Order: sequence, then C-alpha cells, then structure tokens
Amino acid sequence: MNVDQITKLLGKDGDDLLGFNSPKINKSQLHLPGPDWIERIFVPSDRPNPVLRNMQLLFNTGRLAGTGYLSILPVDQGIEHSAGASFAPNPIYFDGENIVKLALEAGCNAVVSTLGVLGSVARKYAYRIPFIVKLNHNELLSYPNTYDQILFANVEQAFDMGAVAVGATIYFGSEESGRQIQEISEVFHRAHELGMVTVLWCYLRNKAFKIGREDYHLSSDLTGQANHLGATIQADIIKQKAPVTDGGYKALNKEGSFGKFHEKMYTELNSEHPIDLTRYQVVNNYMGRIGLINSGGASGKNDLAQAVKTAVINKRAGGMGLISGRKTFQKPMKEGVELFHAIQDVYLCKDIEVA
Repeated sequence: MNVDQITKLLGKDGDDLLGFNSPKINKSQLHLPGPDWIERIFVPSDRPNPVLRNMQLLFNTGRLAGTGYLSILPVDQGIEHSAGASFAPNPIYFDGENIVKLALEAGCNAVVSTLGVLGSVARKYAYRIPFIVKLNHNELLSYPNTYDQILFANVEQAFDMGAVAVGATIYFGSEESGRQIQEISEVFHRAHELGMVTVLWCYLRNKAFKIGREDYHLSSDLTGQANHLGATIQADIIKQKAPVTDGGYKALNKEGSFGKFHEKMYTELNSEHPIDLTRYQVVNNYMGRIGLINSGGASGKNDLAQAVKTAVINKRAGGMGLISGRKTFQKPMKEGVELFHAIQDVYLCKDIEVA
C-alpha cells in the first residue's frame, strides 16, 4: 500500500493527519524509532546483554524487521473479556494455535497471549516467532466483577517455554494500583535478570475518571502520566490506548483534590490535534526512550480505515507501532492478515514521516 492508497483510506482526515507539521514539541527533542534503536537507546542502559539479544530478535522479525517499528498481535481477551464474547465472531481462535498462525501469516514481530495458550504450542512455534507471555489478567467470572489485575503465571514459566518477553497490565488510578505497581516492578526485575524484554499495558481504571459524556481514561495528560509511571518501573515497551481528549487533571480537580498539573501542559506541550495528543504520551516515555505502541481499539465498522488512521497518528507522533487484537482475530484469517499488512504498510511507507 502506497501513500495515495493510505490517503484514500484516511478520507476527510487525510490532509489534516498527513499535512500536520506544527507539533507543540519538536521531533528534534525525541528519541525516534529506527534501525539502530537498540544500539542508540538500550546499549547505554542498565539492561543485561541477554535482554538486548531478545529485544533484537523482537525487532528483527516479521514485515517490519529492521525498521525499529513493531506490529504485534495480542490475544488475552479470552480472560479479559471472556472467551465466548471474544471468539464467538470467529470460533477458530478458541484453539490457541490459530492465534499464533495469524501472527505468522500477518508478518507480526511477536504474538502476545496467556501462559496456557502459548504454552500449549510452545515447542512447535516459540522458535518461529517471538512469544510475549501476558502474566496477569482481569478475570471476569467473579460476581460482582472486581476489575483487578492478578498474576496468573510467573516469569520462570515464560522463560522455560522460550518466550522473549513478558507482558503485564497495571490499572493506574484503581484502588489496587499500589499493589499492582509493586508486583509488576518485581516481575520486571526478575524478567530482566533472565534476559527477557518487559511490556506494560499502562491502563487507567477509576469510575471517577468518567464525568458526564467525557471519558478521561482516554485523556492525553492522564494516560501520559500512566506511561511515565510505567517507564519508572522499567517497562521496555509501553502499550497505551490512543488518546482522544485532554484536560483530565483539570476536570478531576473540579471534583476535588487530584494530582498536580501545570497550565503549560495544555498550552505549550499539547493541543487538540490527535498527533499532539499522542506525542504527549511519547514525551512521558522519557521523550521516547521507552517505545510507545498504541492499541488498535475494539472491532467495529470501517476497521481497516480506523486501524490505518491510528497507525498514521502513532507514527507521525513518534510512536513505535500498533498492537492490534479484536480488529484482526474477530474476522476471517485472510481479512485479519490484510488489516495487519495495511497497518505495517504505514510504517514501511517512507512518504509518511514523523511530524
């Protein structure tokens, strides 16, 4: 897919997204993805050499190999959203082998799933595509639902099956976030000791973050701070939902004392433009030293166009790629592969540059 085809998919948003060249924070201040990412960013760090080896494998797999960008298939929704709700649209994915096959066919850098799914086919596939084992989950069978991320597995189990990385979620802002931060900090420390890359889903979760029709779970300032906390416990890659609004700190301070903010966050460091909103997330990842991958979002209408739009915003903001689940596996495998290829084409297209 070339830039003209991408522009056509963007429709009325094409000129605004591809022509935007006045970001609040200049790209010269950022650490941008590239073929030399590991040498430039992680070799000077405290990460052990085996971590760099596994990171190199991650970045050198699939259609985006050698670019510094990532395209990842995550399928932990069997627990997070219930298996029936997730796989009813395409029941072949009750069989975890088809999850791995989709990632392979699509030319992904890696596949993310549960200990059970990846462990069931590890000997057949772990040497063919990098495995990322998601270690904690929010199980939804307890009644009433509690919305808490709890550990289902340990780092040694992921290491033993040949995974190159572990993943985890923290619900920042939730009542349980303090415990989750401590747990996952220890998990990531152990993962680095064993030479594994760490990937953190930096999600927000608090009923107070939704005020009227405005959902500040998707605000640039609050998700940016969640990213900053994730980078603090040494996530190597951060997954975050694409921001659609800003001003979470301001709105929540009207409801009572909440955090701290500076007016320049909204006037000099950010704007309403989606590329600026996402760039603020990158900025909170130590100016991009920790890679930002955005989620592709829920499956719905016009998935192809929406995924391409999210990829364009992420790339032009200075992000590292997309992690795309329901949009891909809730379709026939051929359509899922095509959607992945369209996303990857955005990162392969030299005409689409960082703003």
